[in-house]
Amino acid sequence: MKTITAIFRFSCYWGYKDLSYEDFALGLRSALQKDKSALDAGRLQKFTGPQLRELLKWPRPLPLEDERIRLLHEVGCELEISFGGKASNLVESCGNSAVKLVTLIARHFPGQGFGQSKDIASITIFADYIVPAVLHHLGVLRYGFSVASIIKNDNEIGSGSEEEVELRVCSIYAVEKMRELIKIKTGKQALSVELDLWLWSYGIQCHSLQHHRTLSIYY
Repeated sequence: MKTITAIFRFSCYWGYKDLSYEDFALGLRSALQKDKSALDAGRLQKFTGPQLRELLKWPRPLPLEDERIRLLHEVGCELEISFGGKASNLVESCGNSAVKLVTLIARHFPGQGFGQSKDIASITIFADYIVPAVLHHLGVLRYGFSVASIIKNDNEIGSGSEEEVELRVCSIYAVEKMRELIKIKTGKQALSVELDLWLWSYGIQCHSLQHHRTLSIYY
């Protein structure tokens, strides 16, 4: 159920070595293997913090736990009201269109799916904390003195702050310009999601990479 995993994925894991995307994914997988109804809409609406921790095998309160629980309740309620309680119905209703899927998610869950999308080229990158750091490492982005100092000293950048928004927006712009250059030089059309995956994969293997630190449920 990708709609659900997104709630857990969009989180910066700095400061928690055993709280990575892989840990979350394994927790969800294990829960569903033991109980296929573990993430049913009705149960999502009743989730508590301790239950979420037990599902993920996490020993203490999660970062921004109350907000995560609120979103789980929201997802469960909206799936039940609008999509018969199934995330698969949400995905099927988009007709293999990535743009329609994003629109539906934004409309019904104001707070990704499976299958082939015929217009995936219309979707840009996921501007998290890894991609901006990789772009800077490769010399594509240059930080201003203030932002560079904050990142170097491992200080937190506020969620929704001017600095955070600029980092993410500039990353999106940079990758779209990269797409244009690839098209000009090779004649081939690279997808933003492909570049995103390459940059992200490169970043998680570069252990010396310094990224910005923002406490957020969105990445």
